Amino acid sequence: MKVYLDNAATTPLDKEVIEAMLPVMQNQFGNPSSIHGFGRTTRSLIENARKSVAKILNVSPAEIFFTSGGTEADNQAIVCTIADLGIKHAITSKIEHHAVLHTLEALEKQGKIKLSFVKLTKNGHIDLNHLEELLKTNERSLISLMHANNEIGNLLPMKDVGQLAEKYNAIFHSDTVQTMGHYAMDLQAINVHFVTCAAHKFHGPKGVGFLYISNKVKISPFIHGGAQERNMRGGTENLYGIVGLAKALEIAIRDLKEHQEYIQGLKTYMIKQLEENIPGVEFNGDAKGSCLYTVLNVLLPSNENAEMMLFNLDINGIAASGGSACTSGSNQGSHVLKAIGSDQTRPSVRFSFSKYNTKEEIDYCIVKLKEMYAVRVA
Repeated sequence: MKVYLDNAATTPLDKEVIEAMLPVMQNQFGNPSSIHGFGRTTRSLIENARKSVAKILNVSPAEIFFTSGGTEADNQAIVCTIADLGIKHAITSKIEHHAVLHTLEALEKQGKIKLSFVKLTKNGHIDLNHLEELLKTNERSLISLMHANNEIGNLLPMKDVGQLAEKYNAIFHSDTVQTMGHYAMDLQAINVHFVTCAAHKFHGPKGVGFLYISNKVKISPFIHGGAQERNMRGGTENLYGIVGLAKALEIAIRDLKEHQEYIQGLKTYMIKQLEENIPGVEFNGDAKGSCLYTVLNVLLPSNENAEMMLFNLDINGIAASGGSACTSGSNQGSHVLKAIGSDQTRPSVRFSFSKYNTKEEIDYCIVKLKEMYAVRVA
């Protein structure tokens, strides 16, 4: 049996997305910057996709800029804010994605900003009181905090952070890569200046995303070249990816309630089965509270085979992760789990779900975990 429980890393393409992309890939090849009919046709496809995304987020199409994915979008939001908006102080947390952390750390090393880290609560949430203290005691700041953590799933109260940003005249950037397509977002109702998206997290294609830039701020291009994306991102547009992104987001929002209930049901079921079948199991983060319904980070008991946990799961056809996919191949361990004080002597496994998973797959996973722990539980 093959079981894919690593949907926070990437998701399979939805068949409807493939059906939307294929005719474009087969028949539409014009450069969107060309003024002839071939170019005008592909240009209209891109602009229709932009309008679709903007309508879903309740923003203007002029505030949506297509990118190669979340990492590029995060980099543009942060680097250009520091360069263009006179920001000398940034606030983030130690559990952010490396696309944010490494970018801010590089800017600090270059002497362009002072970087502050907001404290975390015991279960890994942002300490809003400390965030306000940092805003109050420093010059105008950039706040860069993700909507949902990609490893433990903890959710950020974006409206609360947006209100603090407004109160202290701060710039607010949120990496929404894990939540876009999984929650309804009215960006007009949140005082947020930048949000980022990657299509492959909600059954769209890889290599495409977008950056929302509020019309309240003006930044310069991050990638220079041609006049694409209204002079904000040089380079011929990823036409097929953009069409796929828009379709995937439309589907995600269309079926949102149904999939939220279904996937949350799978997560709740797995928590119950783990607690009943694996003595001593715990969960990293706020798994039963304010947490992304697609992610479950499990702290398993110590076991003589702990170091081989992911390998053993893989041998049994189960795909999961020890952290984010961007770092799980390294030997450094998870910076997120270290930051929240998780027991590093015990194996942690991130299981992440999609609409394509089933209870039968969860049952199979539980059976295999029980077999691994039948040897000896320390």
